Amino acid sequence: MTSQILINDLRRHFESTSAVVQEAVERVLKSGWYVLGKENEEFEKEFAQFCGVQHCVGVANGTDAIELGLRALSVGKESRVATVANAGYYTTTALTLIGAIPVYVDVDPQTQLMDLTHLGRLVARGGVDAVVVTHLFGLLHDMESILRITQPAGIPVFEDCAQAHGALREKRPAGSFGAASSFSFYPTKNLGALGDGGAVVTQDTAVAARLRELRQYGWESKYRVSAENARNSRLDEIQAAILRAKLPFLDAWNRRRREIATLYSTAIKHPRISCPPVYGEEYVGHLYVVTCDDRQSLQQHLASAGIITDIHYPVPDHMQPTRKGSNDVRLPVTEELADKILTLPCYPELRDEEFGHIITTINRW
Repeated sequence: MTSQILINDLRRHFESTSAVVQEAVERVLKSGWYVLGKENEEFEKEFAQFCGVQHCVGVANGTDAIELGLRALSVGKESRVATVANAGYYTTTALTLIGAIPVYVDVDPQTQLMDLTHLGRLVARGGVDAVVVTHLFGLLHDMESILRITQPAGIPVFEDCAQAHGALREKRPAGSFGAASSFSFYPTKNLGALGDGGAVVTQDTAVAARLRELRQYGWESKYRVSAENARNSRLDEIQAAILRAKLPFLDAWNRRRREIATLYSTAIKHPRISCPPVYGEEYVGHLYVVTCDDRQSLQQHLASAGIITDIHYPVPDHMQPTRKGSNDVRLPVTEELADKILTLPCYPELRDEEFGHIITTINRW
């Protein structure tokens, strides 16, 4: 066993994919076409099929995917958008750039996903123009229940799938439920590039066309600008080729993540630590997060045994220094969880003896 177990080990991941990645990069270099070429077109087709939708539009990163996806759904300045505050501020960043207003929804204490009762109250009260549902830690939310709340009110739902590539409910993939859905391909994601990358998927041809304008200066044709609030946000050819090379392995990687998470949930036996339940295909193990009443002590104990952990995420959005106007917002479950959550190593290349060491070390705490 290595002397230190990392929270994620991208060097191991590269070793396991080096041959296909190097072939993909060389293919692009030889082509002489590096932006919006054949690799991007083919990846968009392949990833749309993987997500069970008609359209995929590659963009520069996951946050752009949220922002441009929402703009394509006509979310604009002063639009009120329901979202959670426990997912790292990424949606709040996108909403701030749009000029939209976050309407924060508390989360369920077990799943840490958007609380449906709270969402239902906000929708019934009126004044919600759109909903962003984050499939946090790799757990696909109960989208059918969310749509039963939003559809009668005519409220579009946008899925943030940055941590849920390949998650399924009733064989239906993450990203196929909402009016549009965003993905991040940051290197640590279940499907990661060698740099930043993102995409928006949708069933709606008009939304996809709008996205293609928004990601490239607002052009309806070259140098003819017809869409406002556009930018240069393109998934380059090398990243698209790398993602194409990795996509066939994604389901197997997700199964390994679930296997590790299941072992954690069944083998960690400590009265002060709560583990997630064992999930099925709706969970792809992007992050394995436990709760503990003395997180600092547990984190130090693990570090002394060479086990690196992290906190996803320590500061809820409404409590960030930039959200001083949100100080009257109260999200009791979100706030309590922020003080207790701790992320353990969980990635496909984690070795049996390593997560065994993690479990033993936790149980001896």
